Amino acid sequence: QVRLVESGGGLVQPGGSLRLSCQGSGFLSDTYGIGWFRQAPGKEREGIACIMSTDGETRYADDMKGRFFVSRDGDKLTVQLQMSSLKSEDPAVYYCAVHFGSYCPLDSRLFDFWGQGAQVTVSS
Repeated sequence: QVRLVESGGGLVQPGGSLRLSCQGSGFLSDTYGIGWFRQAPGKEREGIACIMSTDGETRYADDMKGRFFVSRDGDKLTVQLQMSSLKSEDPAVYYCAVHFGSYCPLDSRLFDFWGQGAQVTVSS
């Protein structure tokens, strides 16, 4: 059974940093991309970044470059999202998801399984 579990969400002050983790298990293949997305109330889910299992290649949404950094552990099943210089527009539920395939999309419709999400709040 494919499962993804996010952790690390919480409250952070404006300008602060936060790191989210995504633990995957039960994957059907060794070739996959794990992506990070976020969804704020009343807004569509938007892609942040994706990292490939095969070579660690990463891909970022244009407006997420610079403040968000995706990485993985050696087991390739644990992926982190390091967020810095957090702003008032960053609060959302952050999700990780897995796409079984040989590339890393940023379109949420192409991802097969999702975690339950982690709430990130930015407030002083």
